[in-house]
Amino acid sequence: MPQLRPIGHSQLTTVPLILGGNVFGWTADEQTSFAVLDAFVAAGGTMIDTADVYSAWAPGNRGGESETVIGAWLRQRGRRDDVQITTKVGMLPIGEGKGLEPAHIAAAVEGSLQRLGTDYIDLYLAHKDDPTQDQGAVAAAFGTLVSDGKVRVIGASNFSAARLDSAITAQHEGGGARYQVLQNEYNLLARSGYEGAVQDYCVAHSIGMTPFYGLASGYLTGKYRSAEDLKGVRGARMGALLEGNGPRVLAALDTVAAAHGASVAQIALAWIAAQPGIAAPIASATSVAQVEELMGSINLTLTAEDLTALDEASRA
Repeated sequence: MPQLRPIGHSQLTTVPLILGGNVFGWTADEQTSFAVLDAFVAAGGTMIDTADVYSAWAPGNRGGESETVIGAWLRQRGRRDDVQITTKVGMLPIGEGKGLEPAHIAAAVEGSLQRLGTDYIDLYLAHKDDPTQDQGAVAAAFGTLVSDGKVRVIGASNFSAARLDSAITAQHEGGGARYQVLQNEYNLLARSGYEGAVQDYCVAHSIGMTPFYGLASGYLTGKYRSAEDLKGVRGARMGALLEGNGPRVLAALDTVAAAHGASVAQIALAWIAAQPGIAAPIASATSVAQVEELMGSINLTLTAEDLTALDEASRA
């Protein structure tokens, strides 16, 4: 097994892959989700990422479906202490409450705890920045959750470097818990949300980056290579990626994958894990076979030549 990676300056650690829970209760039913979760833990995974809003976008869903599935899985297995649960607040309104309003944070965490069937959340993230709220008040709200033992560690998602800095400044001034994690989009086809000012800030302040869309919604698995492949729930999103440097990145991934006897998806995730400031990428799966494939990435070490080839294809 690879060495566990720290999550910022917190007590949390993870192998270099976090299981995405956005598919649970959406494209993966409960039975399939349980099998995926079991396979992830059996392969050495420990951190599971979800959000209260997953998957409110699906017809008939209201949000909370993913947390509910994970909670049912935890009850069935009868063990909580060997896994770490990440969930988020800020995108699912509760009554008139929304965003990062302090009262909404306090209400939302109770809903997440109930659905997950647990009395604490390992990592609780502000799902997106909310410029309508005073960051000192937001810091106090999150700090209360930590001091009350409902949350172990806090983090942010979809923040710019400037807003992350001002949030952490407010947290320091208030004497409460500090964001230890940032979760922005990052992959070989979407680099601007992390590289540059955000990455520099995270590295300088030891904030662990746990990027989402590590496989570009599935495009970087190599499954979508032509218009004929654009099928299913995710396929409709892939059309734009067939243009530009998408095919060029896949070609570079093919070459590196062949050299390592690995899959395209494994190389794409290993590339992310090798970048400065990365704690672990997030990827989701809808079958045991997919979990086993994705977990193969955690033991891959790419060469300097591999990284250069992928970087050049991505930037071309």
